[in-house]
Amino acid sequence: MQLAKFLDPRRVRDLLSRRDTSEAVLHPDAATIDLVKAAPPPSPLAPVDLTDPGQVSGVMDIAARIGGILLSSGTSNSDAKEQIHAVASAYGLHYCHVDITLNTITVFTIVGTSNRAPISVFRVVRKLTIDFSKLSEVDRLIRSIQAGATPPEVAEKALDELIAAPPPFGLKMSLFGWSLMAAAVAVLLGGNALVAAISAASALVIMGGSAWLDSKRLPVFFQNIYGGFVATMPAAVMYHFVISQGFQLAPGQIIASGIVVMLAGLTLVQALQDGITGAPVTAGARFFETMLLTGGIVAGVGIGLEVSAYLGISLPLYETSPTTGFSSATVKVISGAIASAGFTIACYSEWSSVFISGLASVTGSGIYYLVLLPQGLGPVVGIGIAATMIGLFGGLLARRFRVPPLITAVAGITPLLPGLAIYRGMYAIMHDQMVVGYSAMTLALAIATSLAAGVVLGEWVARKLRRPPMFRPYQTMQRLRSSPFKRPVA
Repeated sequence: MQLAKFLDPRRVRDLLSRRDTSEAVLHPDAATIDLVKAAPPPSPLAPVDLTDPGQVSGVMDIAARIGGILLSSGTSNSDAKEQIHAVASAYGLHYCHVDITLNTITVFTIVGTSNRAPISVFRVVRKLTIDFSKLSEVDRLIRSIQAGATPPEVAEKALDELIAAPPPFGLKMSLFGWSLMAAAVAVLLGGNALVAAISAASALVIMGGSAWLDSKRLPVFFQNIYGGFVATMPAAVMYHFVISQGFQLAPGQIIASGIVVMLAGLTLVQALQDGITGAPVTAGARFFETMLLTGGIVAGVGIGLEVSAYLGISLPLYETSPTTGFSSATVKVISGAIASAGFTIACYSEWSSVFISGLASVTGSGIYYLVLLPQGLGPVVGIGIAATMIGLFGGLLARRFRVPPLITAVAGITPLLPGLAIYRGMYAIMHDQMVVGYSAMTLALAIATSLAAGVVLGEWVARKLRRPPMFRPYQTMQRLRSSPFKRPVA
């Protein structure tokens, strides 16, 4: 915990555990975004000199840097904006404007009374990251600032160390998480132990190679082409080898698990949430980015299918009937939970986040495979309902254990991503079955949109259920029918 080294532990523990005062600010079962919308700062006295442009710009810079970490972790436009404003307001800078457009943050205010000087801070967020440990740390920092326990100079030092700090564990552990996720997804799709082992090895090569290519600053689009190709070729080679030995293997399960690994963490949920919450420009840009990166995966799979055909390896369409007994609904639910846990490990999450994400996935997957599918509900509607329950149950658990709800939302839906539909679509298109192919790709887009919409709706309901009472002084004064300008009647 980066912030702990700068603060007196007894003071922080006392501030974060008090419930007799500032209940709306220090509510233990609320997410940070709920707290910043619920109540004013803990003190009306500004801890900085609001007539000093240097101190004011320093507070604005702290708030913008915190917003940059939030945005890079996948936080929506509106939530990041609220938390930036809350940080500035906690230091006494109540009247400032915050604007976020895609990956740029602008904070503006005016200082002085007679000679009013405009001050603005501009920050650019370079790219999305998959380091959820920083999101958890900055969440605690915002809580501490809101509680009045962190002066600006301490917050600045904490941010310096937070940004420069390496992940809590190394690349090997992250690659293990990706491999665990791929193996669980393969079992979720009906694969046996051999399919799970091959999928885990493919994910290791995909994500390890992508990390190396990213260090060389290759654009993510080409990294996804590489990943789609690697997801296809080992499956084709192993299929050809196993068939020649007289055994059975479903290569589609391996390819689909690799696609799900690459789809995990894309910005579709963030894009849809931005659109719903009133940021259409940012939402449109993020949606285009998501479609472009998904197109890279599709292109890589298509190249892999072409190379396989050139080598004389004809891959079959994925069989709808499972080849082993691993496809029972109970195993699917457990596999979904393991896949979500693997994703959170791959994203350097804390162990509490891993556990809660697994529980959220169990809830959604259990409802989908044990309740909705037996009733004959279609995949789009069924997955949308399951995603809503993931957003709701995961959001409530996240608030109970003080985990950023974004982690449980993104991790919880990863087992339900439409990797299989994308593979079916590409297979059909490469074999001149255009109607079938476009139908499958449309189904994949519909499932992805249903996932994003469902998890956003569930999180909204969880936020309404656990949000602390709002502080509205003007409405309270009107309700009491009191006014400072009224004079007593003689």
